[in-house]
Amino acid sequence: MTPLGVLRRRLSSVRWRTRITLWAAATLAGLLVVMFARLADLALATFAGISAGRPWLPFVLTPALGMLVVWLTTRYFAGSQGSGIPQVIAATRLAQQHKPIGHLVSLRIAAGKIGLGCMALLGGFSAGREGPSVQVAASVMHYFHRWLPHARIIRAPDLILAGGAAGIAAAFNTPLAGIAFAVEELGRKLETRTSGVLLSTIILSGMVAIGLQGNYNYFGQLNAQDGHWQVVWLVLGAGVGCGLLGGLFSRLLLWPQRRPELALWRWRRARPVWFAGACGLLVALLGWLSGGMSFGSGYGITAQMVNSGADLPWHAALARFLATAVTYFSGIPGGIFAPSLAVGAAVGANVAHWAGLGSQALPVVALCMVGFLAAVTQSPITSAIIVMEMIDSHGMVISLLAAALIARAVSSRLGPELYQQLAHGFIKAPPP
Repeated sequence: MTPLGVLRRRLSSVRWRTRITLWAAATLAGLLVVMFARLADLALATFAGISAGRPWLPFVLTPALGMLVVWLTTRYFAGSQGSGIPQVIAATRLAQQHKPIGHLVSLRIAAGKIGLGCMALLGGFSAGREGPSVQVAASVMHYFHRWLPHARIIRAPDLILAGGAAGIAAAFNTPLAGIAFAVEELGRKLETRTSGVLLSTIILSGMVAIGLQGNYNYFGQLNAQDGHWQVVWLVLGAGVGCGLLGGLFSRLLLWPQRRPELALWRWRRARPVWFAGACGLLVALLGWLSGGMSFGSGYGITAQMVNSGADLPWHAALARFLATAVTYFSGIPGGIFAPSLAVGAAVGANVAHWAGLGSQALPVVALCMVGFLAAVTQSPITSAIIVMEMIDSHGMVISLLAAALIARAVSSRLGPELYQQLAHGFIKAPPP
């Protein structure tokens, strides 16, 4: 047989058709996540540009866009609200039970997540694109499951899991974080039959992201070292302190689920658009009181602090904490990863300033970032890997892991795991 004939025979085989389908899905997922990132950056820059010198503008723009986004979400893009990670967790479990999941992962939801999420950032809401990227990539992978030559070769839950992990990997440019996130949060286990799909999807999506955006660090490079034996006290302080703050934040986000009978949440269910407008006014007020520190994802301010060591006012962490909670309650499509990192960085900067730590400021910032994120998500390994990618040193690897594990242990005493608890609501709720 000629070489061309051999090639045609291989391409026509089930194995190669499966590979090509998966590679196409992973490539498209990576492209969409990169597009989402660039549109989000454009939205953030546009808001900063048009609101500069116009302190009154957010009081009009933020509630108006919040109402528009929630109206579009409820009318045309139901399922795209919120972080997206709980939806992917729920979709994985429902798919294992052979139940419908089109209300949790679909191309329609992915489009809404990208478009409406960027519109919310254009309004100054404190939200991130990383969690939504998980739902976007998982939706793409789930859609391509129907094009496999044999649907039983790879299960739908496996593709959803692989897509969610690829979303984290491409969003943060951290393939290891994607693998850890899949094991730690989405799937809770890595089966032999799933591992090849998971790894190849993460690697290909990550290569697409790197090819288009370059091999960059998410917040830049944090040239931090452990220093000396005092790092033990820094790890303990960051782990316990940020564990308490992150646990309280996670508990606050679960308030609507835990107390649905309260008048506030009954109003949100009855009048979601007007509720979103009220949340927009609160976000604008917090932004005005904080001098703009709480607007957007927190990426720009945090990157400036990490790269140049810029000081933050004492109220930066509090304003970001409250603005992120209000943004989440509003029902817009948006995540909490980047805002949580921003809260942790602001806490670390304030503690280092008050304690007069000087050269030890950057290690405190790094430890507080990983501590707060690990406490909120209760995913310490993923949080540690994400922050490790921002540090130009291997000297703090053990310290970051220790702080993340301590913060997770403290947070778990205050409440259940945020994403897992939110996922229960989607599992119990019937499809619309």
